[in-house]
Amino acid sequence: MYKTTAYTLSHLLREIEAGKLALPDIQRPFVWKPAQVRDLFDSLYRGFPVGTLMLWETGAEVGTKQVGGGATDTVPKLLIIDGQQRLTSLYSVIKGAEVLTDSFEKKRIRVAFRPTDQTFEVTDAAILGDAEFIPDITELWRGRYKKTVQAFLERLQAKQEEAIGDDREEELENRIDRVRDLRNFSFQVIEMSDRADEEEIAEVFTRINSKGISLNQADFILTLLSVHWEQGRRDLEAFCRAAKDHGAAGSPANPFIEPSPDQMLRVAVGLAFRRGRMQTIYQLLRGKDLETGVATPERRREQFDRLQRAQRAVLDRGNWRAFLRCLRHAGFHGSRVLSSANALLYSYLIWLIGRNDFGMDRNELQSVMARWFFMAHTTGRYTSSPETVIETDLRRLDLPGGNGDAFRDALDSVIRSTFTKDYWEITFPSKLDGTAAKSPSLSAYWAALALLDAEVLYSDAPVSDLLHPDRIAKAAPERKLLFPAKQLEREGRDWRQIYTIANLVFAEWPERVDEGSDTPAEVREKATRHQEPEQQKRQAYWHALPPGWEFSADYPAFLEKRRRLMAQVVRDGFENLSGASRPDDWSLDDLIRRLIRQGESETVEFKSTARVALRAKPVDFRKSDSRIKHAIAKTVCGFMNNEGGALLIGVADDREAPGIDEEMAHLTKPDRDGYELMVRSILRDHLSFPVAHIVKIRFGRYSSRTIGLVQVGAAPQPVFSKPPGGGAQAIEFWVRSGGSTVQLFGVKMFAYISDHFG
Repeated sequence: MYKTTAYTLSHLLREIEAGKLALPDIQRPFVWKPAQVRDLFDSLYRGFPVGTLMLWETGAEVGTKQVGGGATDTVPKLLIIDGQQRLTSLYSVIKGAEVLTDSFEKKRIRVAFRPTDQTFEVTDAAILGDAEFIPDITELWRGRYKKTVQAFLERLQAKQEEAIGDDREEELENRIDRVRDLRNFSFQVIEMSDRADEEEIAEVFTRINSKGISLNQADFILTLLSVHWEQGRRDLEAFCRAAKDHGAAGSPANPFIEPSPDQMLRVAVGLAFRRGRMQTIYQLLRGKDLETGVATPERRREQFDRLQRAQRAVLDRGNWRAFLRCLRHAGFHGSRVLSSANALLYSYLIWLIGRNDFGMDRNELQSVMARWFFMAHTTGRYTSSPETVIETDLRRLDLPGGNGDAFRDALDSVIRSTFTKDYWEITFPSKLDGTAAKSPSLSAYWAALALLDAEVLYSDAPVSDLLHPDRIAKAAPERKLLFPAKQLEREGRDWRQIYTIANLVFAEWPERVDEGSDTPAEVREKATRHQEPEQQKRQAYWHALPPGWEFSADYPAFLEKRRRLMAQVVRDGFENLSGASRPDDWSLDDLIRRLIRQGESETVEFKSTARVALRAKPVDFRKSDSRIKHAIAKTVCGFMNNEGGALLIGVADDREAPGIDEEMAHLTKPDRDGYELMVRSILRDHLSFPVAHIVKIRFGRYSSRTIGLVQVGAAPQPVFSKPPGGGAQAIEFWVRSGGSTVQLFGVKMFAYISDHFG
C-alpha cells in the first residue's frame, strides 16, 4: 500500500514547478501564520525534526491530459496529502511566490535572518531598517547570493565602529551558507500507492497527522479535480473568492453566505449525478461502474463531462443571484436570520433542477422555492443526515422533464406533509423553548415578521431594518426583555428562564422607561401613550403578546401562551408567502408602502424627482436639470443590465416622500399621463434599448402624496446610457450592485456582459 523514501527539498520544489507534484488543497488553503513559517525555517536550520511528508500516486500515465485542459494541462504523478502547509511555506519563501490564504487573498511571506545570533524573524518595518538582518532570505536563492551577502556585510560594517575582522566575517558567511543549504534538506516521505482507496488514505492520514485532522469525501473529490480537471477546481475557487468581494459589480457576494469550494462542489455533483452521498460521487468520478466495480478512463471522462456541464450552471452568477432572491422573497434578508448553510445550498440544487430540467419561469420558480426554503430551514431538514435526506428529495424529483407543474406539486406535497396542524400547534412552539440567539425556529419567526411587514414594538420602525445587513437602522433597537431580569431573579428564576426566546422581543423603550425597576405594565403604559389603538393591536399580534400579558402573575404560563402565538405568526407569515396574500394581489398603494418600508436595495431605488433639482434655491419646477434626468436613466439602465427592479419617484433616500404632485403640476400636460410621457421621453432619449415593453409606469398614493412607480424588467441584451451632458451615442454601461448603481469600464464591463448575457 505504501513505500518509504527520502527527497531533498530542492527535488520536491522542482517537481512542484514541473507539475509532477501537485498541491491539491485537500486539507485547506494556506492558513499558517507568518510566525509558523519562521519557526519552520528555524527548525530546519537547527536540525530539528519537521515531520514526514505523505504523497499519493495518482496512477496516471506520463503525458495524460486533464479533462478540458487546465493550468498545467497534464495530470500530476503525485499529490501531497500530508505536508501541504510545510511545502507551501518553503516553496513560497524560497521561490518568492505568493500564497492564497483561506480568505482568497494573495500574499508573499517574507522571513528575515540575523546571522549574528542565528535568529529568524518575520520581516517588518523595523527589521527592514536593521543592519543586522538579511531582511528577505528569498534573495539567497534568487541568483544574487554573493551580492546579498556582500550587501549585508557592508551594512553591518557601516553600523559598527570597529572592523568586523576576517574570522568573524567568515563565521557570519558560514551561517548564511547554512540557510542557503536548507534547499538540500532531506525529507522522509511516505508514498501511498495508487492502489490504495480513499478510505485507506483517510485512515493513514488521520493516524499519522499529529493535529488530528480528518479528511472527508469532498476533500477527495477536490483532489480528483486537481488531478483530472484542475481548471474546474480553479473555477470553484475563483467563484468563492469573488463571493467575498462585496464591492464588485456582478459578483456572487451576498449577505447570506461566503461559500467554500467544497460547498459549491456539493451542489455541482448533486446536479450532475442526482446523488447526495459524496462517497458514491467519488467512485463515479473515478470512472467506476457501481455494479461491477470496474473503473475505466472512458467512463471517468464521461462522468467529468457531466460534472463540467453541471458546474457551469452552478457557478452561473445569474442563476446564483436569481436563487438568492428566493430567500429574500421568503423573508430572509441576511446571515443574521440564516442558521443553516445546508438548507441554502441544497435549495439551490433543487432550484437548478427546476430551472434546467423543468424549464420553469424564474418568477414561478421563485415562489415555489421560497416556500421550500422556508420549510427546509425552519424544520432543519438538512441538519441531521443531510446527504441521505437530499438523496430522498432528489429521487422524489425523478419526474418527466419539462413538466413544471409536476415539479411544483412534488415540492408542495412535501411542504404540506411537513407543515401539519400538529406541527404548528405542538412541535413548533416546543422548539421556541430555549435561549439560543440563533436557531431555525427563531429565524422563522423573524422571517415571518419581515413577510408581514411588522413594526418594532412601541416604534414605527420596520423589523426588517434590524435584519437586513444593508439597512441596519441607526441606533437600532435590539431585543428587550418583556419581563425584566431583576423581577424574575427575585422570583428565583435562573438565567435560562429569564433569557428564553419567549421573553425577548424587538422593541424600543421610551427614554423615560427604567428597564431595571419599571414593571411590564408601567413600561407598556409609558410606551403606548402616543400610539393609536389600532397600532397597538397590530403590534400585539406581530409580537405575540397575549391579552393582559403585562399583568400576568404566572410567568411560565405567559411563556407558553406567547410561544403558541409566535407559532401562529410564523404560520400566518408562511401562508402569506404561500399565496394568501401574494404581491400581485396587493393594492398599488400597499405595494408602494411596502417598498418604501423595505428601503433601497439591489432591486429598489428612490428618486425625489424625475427632472427637477430640489437642492436649487429657489426650486424652479419649470426648469429641467440634465443631471437629474441622467440619474433616472442610469438607474433604469442598471436595473435592465441586472435582474430588473423598481424605481420610486417622489421618495427621498431617507424614505421621506415629498411626492411628485408639484413637479407634475408644472408639466405641459399636468396629469399622470403627462408625467408618464415625460419619464418615457427621458428613457427613450438616453437609453440604447427600447423600453416600451420592458418598463411599466404606474402611480399610487403614500402619505396623501402621489408616487411614481417605475417597474423595470431585465433586458435580453446589454443596455447603454448617454452621459449627463447628452450626446449622439449611449456609451455608459451601468449595473445595479447592492443598493447603488455603478458604472463598469473596459475589462470589467466586457467580463460582466459575457458572464451575464452570454
